[in-house]
Amino acid sequence: MSLARTIVKAALFVACAALVAEGAKRYVSPEACKQRNYPASAGFFGGLGATVSLVFANLGSAYGTAKAGCGVAHLGMIAPDRIMRGIVPVVMAGILGIYGLIVAVIINNNIKTENNAYASFAGYMHFGAGLAAGLSSLAAGLAIGIVGDTSVRAYGKQEKIFVAMILMLIFAEALGLYGLIIALLMNNTANKVAAGCA
Repeated sequence: MSLARTIVKAALFVACAALVAEGAKRYVSPEACKQRNYPASAGFFGGLGATVSLVFANLGSAYGTAKAGCGVAHLGMIAPDRIMRGIVPVVMAGILGIYGLIVAVIINNNIKTENNAYASFAGYMHFGAGLAAGLSSLAAGLAIGIVGDTSVRAYGKQEKIFVAMILMLIFAEALGLYGLIIALLMNNTANKVAAGCA
């Protein structure tokens, strides 16, 4: 009997110790919670989102402008009277840089510098938003540059291609617009979620 009591007491002691240890794991002090939810790296990711948005969008814009600009220069030698209509791809490529600028400014304005005010979730969302806008604009710039260069050269020889050129450029520009829309939605999500600590 005494051996059974000893075993039961030991089992109860082990069970109580396990419960206490589990409770200690689950309890997180407010300071530890703040360090976990509001790290200093959150601002880094937010700033990186603003940077990649602007840099990649400007890369796409620069490539599109340069590539289409070569076609416009060629158009100027073949048919100088059509240059003003042929400059459309250059203008559309320049708009892509504005998309990146808009997203970068919005992200920058939403990065909070106070202590325990900018959560890691917001930083990651802003980083993703910057990538969405920047890489979409980069892809659009590549498409606009190639389509614009080829179409403008063809427009110098055949005037009827102008409408088809505009349609191709609109669909290429839409790629950057899709990234801008998703970046704005991600920014709204980042602002809604608050990682509070009790």
